[in-house]
Amino acid sequence: METLPMARALVFTFILGIENYMLPCFTKKFLGLDCPGCGLQRSVLHLVKGEFGAAFSMYPAIYPILLLMGFLMLDQVYTIKYSNGITSALMIISVGSILINYILKFI
Repeated sequence: METLPMARALVFTFILGIENYMLPCFTKKFLGLDCPGCGLQRSVLHLVKGEFGAAFSMYPAIYPILLLMGFLMLDQVYTIKYSNGITSALMIISVGSILINYILKFI
């Protein structure tokens, strides 16, 4: 029974310490420009911490991407009618939100 709280403590320690091990953006480092993925890691960290508004403000495309990933995982488990069309629509929404976010960073 004592191993479960210990495992939880290790998971929370990993989650709280992961900020120290995030990958830097090489585009921003070398060119001084944000890339289309800048903010994604920090947004995921905000989601893990339960800070949903902060995750959206950090990287607005996080929710369409998560919706797409969730649907793709669900599609692997269950047979979903029109899954190709739904996947295509979710991809277009995800890529569109990434591009809109990227363009708005420069305005």
